[in-house]
Amino acid sequence: MSITATEPSTATGEARYAALAERFRPVFDRIAAGTLEREQQRILPFEQVTWLKEAGFTILRLPAEFGGDPVSHEHLFRLLIELSEADSNVSHLLRSHFSFVETIALQPRAFQERWFPRVAAGEIFGNAATERGGNALGTTATKLREEDGRWLLKGEKYYTTGSIFADWVVVMASTEGVEGRQYALVRTDAAGVQVLDDWDGFGQPLTGTGTAVFDDVEVAAEDIIARKVSSTLESAFFQLCLLAVLVGIGRAALRDASELVRNRTRTFNTGQGQLFRDDPLIQEHVGLLAAKVYAAEAVVSSAARDLDAAVDPQLGLDTEAAYLRAELAVQKAHVTVPGLVLAATGELFDVTGASATSRGKSLDRHWRNARTVATHNPVAFKARSVGDYHVNGTIPTGLNSIGDAPAGDRRDGGAA
Repeated sequence: MSITATEPSTATGEARYAALAERFRPVFDRIAAGTLEREQQRILPFEQVTWLKEAGFTILRLPAEFGGDPVSHEHLFRLLIELSEADSNVSHLLRSHFSFVETIALQPRAFQERWFPRVAAGEIFGNAATERGGNALGTTATKLREEDGRWLLKGEKYYTTGSIFADWVVVMASTEGVEGRQYALVRTDAAGVQVLDDWDGFGQPLTGTGTAVFDDVEVAAEDIIARKVSSTLESAFFQLCLLAVLVGIGRAALRDASELVRNRTRTFNTGQGQLFRDDPLIQEHVGLLAAKVYAAEAVVSSAARDLDAAVDPQLGLDTEAAYLRAELAVQKAHVTVPGLVLAATGELFDVTGASATSRGKSLDRHWRNARTVATHNPVAFKARSVGDYHVNGTIPTGLNSIGDAPAGDRRDGGAA
């Protein structure tokens, strides 16, 4: 048995990517033009999401039989990197959408026939999986219950990235008497659904990563999916989206550093007294920054190719081999990429003077955004997992649950 996934177009390679990039770069440029204003005035990018939908960006992995012209994982993640350079908030908020498109491809045919046409119509999917606390690891406080022949959803979520922009939200829930967890799909405009813009993180402020409340929301039985911890590529895909966002932030920092140096006329008497753009020490510093960003991008692209290899029918990998190839690659990337990008976004300020700290420039957003994205999945856990595999052959476990540790594991005796 092999893992099934959206089949990419036969037109692959760099020429295929060049055509894709040419198609979407004008939209990315439009998005980039207003990034600073949106950041400074907290303007959520509803309009920019609409531009991407109208350009066909949200159907990039839609199967051909449902009207799509699907791209490879590598090309999708490269495009996400370019979009992240334009505005990392916009690419980040689409993470849940693209991940759910992958999930649809793993479901039975009847489910695909129900949901892929909605993707084709441009509908967007958001996420509501994580809770602030109170749920034990592997469970949720958000519940599904059957009442008078109807399924009702009740609970509150946080970190609901992208849901405020979405038509549908994929909600993680538990059902009494049913093992494991379920996905419940509900419309964001359904009775009892409330999505708030109350994310207070110092980075990625425009992703809609706030609270969602579900107050006895009715859910169609066919829109409830059993959520099983299994050997799929879902976790690897979900995490690689974050790494693509990080690389795009790094590219934006490099772009702004280069522009600062290119246009600066003031210098220091402790230097060589020449323009920064002609100073070999400053040139070297920008070169080192560029090399870090290049390395991070190469790692993400390589991991994306491993995802493509995992589902390549010509390789014929079984489920376990496909899972291992994808998960291990993304975990190694996760250990490598955040440090490179965080270094680049900090070193941006070393190529100029104090003027770079002006709030009007908002150059600190690159570090804040990168630091925020990098906190999503602790690097230490990934490094341990990779090491355990190479030393002991232990198959890595993908991230599939966040919750309170058992009381006996709290060695300080305090609250989580």
